[in-house]
Amino acid sequence: MKYRINNQVVLSQIPLGPLAAHIGSFADFISAQGYALYTIHRQVHLAADFSQWLKLKGIELHCLSSDHPKLYLRDRARQVQPCRGDAAALSHLIGFLRGEGLIPTENVSEPRLTPAELCAQAYEQYLREARALAEATIVNYVPFISHFLKDCFGDGPVTLSDLSARDVVSFVQHQAQRLHRKRAKLMTSALRSFLKYAQYRGEMSLDLAAAVPVVPNWSMPSIPRAISPDQVKQLLEGIDQHTALGRRDYAILLLLARLGLRSSEVAFLELDAIDWNTGTFSVRTKSGLRHEFPLPFAVGKAIAAYLRDGRPVSGSRRVFLRAKAPIRGFRGAGAIGSIVRHALKRAGIKAPTYGTHQFRHGLATEMLRQGASLGEIGDVLGHRHPQTTMIYTKVDLEALRTLALPWPGGAL
Repeated sequence: MKYRINNQVVLSQIPLGPLAAHIGSFADFISAQGYALYTIHRQVHLAADFSQWLKLKGIELHCLSSDHPKLYLRDRARQVQPCRGDAAALSHLIGFLRGEGLIPTENVSEPRLTPAELCAQAYEQYLREARALAEATIVNYVPFISHFLKDCFGDGPVTLSDLSARDVVSFVQHQAQRLHRKRAKLMTSALRSFLKYAQYRGEMSLDLAAAVPVVPNWSMPSIPRAISPDQVKQLLEGIDQHTALGRRDYAILLLLARLGLRSSEVAFLELDAIDWNTGTFSVRTKSGLRHEFPLPFAVGKAIAAYLRDGRPVSGSRRVFLRAKAPIRGFRGAGAIGSIVRHALKRAGIKAPTYGTHQFRHGLATEMLRQGASLGEIGDVLGHRHPQTTMIYTKVDLEALRTLALPWPGGAL
């Protein structure tokens, strides 16, 4: 006798055990996340088998823990060939049961932190709460400080008053050898910030921030690697807009190419940030500020096409969603980089780089060549400091070199 769970899943028999009454709700839960029908069938059947196993073992619902799926899969492997994804499926089930309040949340004991880790944690809290720095800055600074404290104190007590200029210089010299120049500058900035913080807290009397060596910084050392207008055109023409995935990727690439958005700004763009009446939208920049952009007709049309005929049904307020289950917004900017990388490879374009920043550089370069001022370019790209935009003046210098006449007297 067959037993219908919902309009998608039918079991060969009535489910038994402590989870039996909740398997239908679990099927609806994973179905709502956009999983394929085969995956839904697989997870529901596994949940029913797991419930049967719990019944045989005499384990009641309120006693269920994250250890039981492991024991079940070990027993199951003795009779059935293990299937890749079984552990993940049961993890979804446990998460569902916890979310419904059917089983208690387990208290996972936090690993004991070393004094160096506690000190770095306190510094992180200071940056976030007292300084209100951007999350990107905190994420970049703290690992350097953790490494510095570990290098100086190991797992022992952290006595900042024992630090000397030699400790600071030695650490910088050793680390700078293996870091890119920009990362090395970031490291020295983090160290100065931390040492000033330690002095401010009265944990050291010396101004060791002044002892941090300066990493050489030649102004505008290289020309920005910019994708050309022809390459952008070729890339966009290569996107298949007849598919949901193509409509999503086309809208994303237009935002990068026409407005020079950062990958994180695209990944975290919210539906509520778009004002269709005024033709504008806003993003939160890496500095944490809101920056408003006009919504060009072509870009708005592409986003609307995706929202109307491509975006999966979801409760997420993000504009762009994953194409595969679980259906949700992107976890980070790396997903946008992956979309760009795959699109360039499919189109056979040998771009200067496979990253997303080349679109910002391409937009700025083209604006400069069409007569836009550095101030206008900085406004479009959301630069807080004019110095950031100055690097694009080097593009014109390179263009001028190609027009330079040979020296009348020949080579000297």
